[in-house]
Amino acid sequence: MSLVPDHITLSEDERALIRAVGKFARNELLPLDRAWDRGEGCVDDILPKLAAMGLMNLVVPTSEGGLGCAYHTYAAIIHELAVSSPATAVTIGVHTQVGDILERFAGESIHSEVLTHWGSADNFAAFCLSEAGAGSDASSARTTAVEVDGGFRITGEKMWVTNGLSARWFLTICKLDDAANKDRFCALLVERDSDGLAIDEIHGKMGIRGSKTAVVNFDNVFVATDRLIGGKDQGLEVALSSLGKSRVGIAAQASGISQACLTEMVSYAREREQFGQTIGKFQAVSNMIADSGVELEASKSLIWRAAVGIDRGEFDRRATSMAKLYASEAANRIAYRAVQVHGGTGYVQECRVEQLYRDARITSIYEGTSEVQRIVIARELAKN
Repeated sequence: MSLVPDHITLSEDERALIRAVGKFARNELLPLDRAWDRGEGCVDDILPKLAAMGLMNLVVPTSEGGLGCAYHTYAAIIHELAVSSPATAVTIGVHTQVGDILERFAGESIHSEVLTHWGSADNFAAFCLSEAGAGSDASSARTTAVEVDGGFRITGEKMWVTNGLSARWFLTICKLDDAANKDRFCALLVERDSDGLAIDEIHGKMGIRGSKTAVVNFDNVFVATDRLIGGKDQGLEVALSSLGKSRVGIAAQASGISQACLTEMVSYAREREQFGQTIGKFQAVSNMIADSGVELEASKSLIWRAAVGIDRGEFDRRATSMAKLYASEAANRIAYRAVQVHGGTGYVQECRVEQLYRDARITSIYEGTSEVQRIVIARELAKN
């Protein structure tokens, strides 16, 4: 079930952490995730428990109080979480993404005041990039930041903000209101209690319902200069560099969903009888199981390769996009087969594959659609 290839030797600490997360997810997160899908609470309710497990401080360096996980370990943890709770996986993924950005781009004051306490539930974070008119094309964002004495004032609206309902920190990509240059963007860290900040929940999502999504409105919100992340012209660089890495996390979320679907499929095929034998003995069903197993293994291999590349400092945009594209689309195919194998049983909410089918769908949309990943891959291949 693990994302880690059988021939890879991890440290005992790494293996122990991955095992502990998997056990915790199976025993505690799985029943919660099923309840969240029915609208009974959300991941935000258990942030203190996730923090106590160290799951909110995975990649922050040990020198700043984090666990200092390698990216391949982080990906393996996201996979384990997603097998039992895809909603928890993306919640932790976005919080981790913001922490990684702060570690790489923030100034000393942010490191000392914020990042050293990143593992606390009180420092929960969200990433504000998309807008109603700016999804795949981040450069078309219209939320503006005007430079004023001591900082900036933000006006605009961000959409599809994961963790937005409960976050304390909102890493926000803004277009600088500069008459001399209309293509400058900056990244600002906005605190929840800032005057002029308003948050509304987005209702009616198809899946991943335990992860709350919000619209965040900025009405002349003041942000001090020391909350500028990177330089004034680095907003898009900050956003795009983080997306390149976070796509591996979403790919791992997708592989976790695939793993859960395959497990459910195999179990049902062993038990369900038709025409005097278990359905797993029919070639049509066994073919669906076999194809799903192959696609899952291929997904995990692509994810592992991309994650190890990040750890080596050899960031490969092609590899991360390949992992995201293949793993997310494979998750959708495998979830489809899981429902098909279950037949009518798989079409009702009491059966877990019905939820997994809905959960899988978003993985080929957020953190860059499949169509965007194909553009990136083709562009990178053309360079060779």
